[in-house]
Amino acid sequence: MAELDRVESPRHDNDPAPKGVRQWPAWLGIGLAALLARLPWPLQRGLGRLAGRFLHAVLRSRRHIAERNIALCFPELDAAQQASLVYRSFSELGIGLFEFARAWWGSVEPMRRDLRVEGLEHLEAARAGGRGVIVISGHFTTLEISARLMCDYAPLAGMYRPHDQGAMEWAVKHGRLRYAAQMFTREELRPALKHLKQGGLLWFAPDQDTRRGESVFVPFFGLPAYSLTSTHQLSRLSGASVIAFAHERRADGGYTLRLSPAFEEFPSKDATADTARVMAAIEAMVRKAPAQYLWIHRRFKRQPDGRGKLYE
Repeated sequence: MAELDRVESPRHDNDPAPKGVRQWPAWLGIGLAALLARLPWPLQRGLGRLAGRFLHAVLRSRRHIAERNIALCFPELDAAQQASLVYRSFSELGIGLFEFARAWWGSVEPMRRDLRVEGLEHLEAARAGGRGVIVISGHFTTLEISARLMCDYAPLAGMYRPHDQGAMEWAVKHGRLRYAAQMFTREELRPALKHLKQGGLLWFAPDQDTRRGESVFVPFFGLPAYSLTSTHQLSRLSGASVIAFAHERRADGGYTLRLSPAFEEFPSKDATADTARVMAAIEAMVRKAPAQYLWIHRRFKRQPDGRGKLYE
């Protein structure tokens, strides 16, 4: 792992902090988050649940999206069960906000005390012979804290969507570089490929509908979902293997990180088939911890017929 830490790739931790009056509101929010990150963890969990209830009440449009997503993905649940899942998802979202703050600016020592890490042997097997590894996950509320915890065991680099707001972009990069080996924007394809070709580990979540990047429609909970083919493309161009990374906030307050065996015969010659395999792996993660998935994203906003009216 020490060798991987020395892979030459663009770093962003020396970027100057953006200034100007327009940045002040963002800096105030970032400063508040940094202060909240230092509160005791039991208090943060309680505040997180309260924040989730508040968001459930005031974010009506996002609540509607979550309600629609859950109705589409879990039609076997009755109305009361679906409403309960929506409510719990906002509670988990509230806790996740405090986890984000801790991952970037606080201590994660409380999370390490009852941490379960499974499947590290699969990661080592995937890295055999100096091969790079693409580590895929989904957009869960546990995403940030779990990535930081996994970096205790493996030098993960990350790929992310850059933010238009300068202060927020600075905070995201500097917060994540506290623990990530490297950070690449989606536009930094060549450096990311170089990282993989030199045996690096690259983690990202390809499960959202985005305008940028080659995408195809593949099943997600039995519905057509416009999905990035980036996992197939990166694996094909770099020769990297692909493994799934699931993470869960347990009811007892602990965390479980789980790495699966590398995908066999991946990539194939069929980008759509490979993307369907990736989405199936992420769907399996969601079914294990449905309340912790980020349901407020319009996952099915584009449909093959071009209408995209599922959220009206």
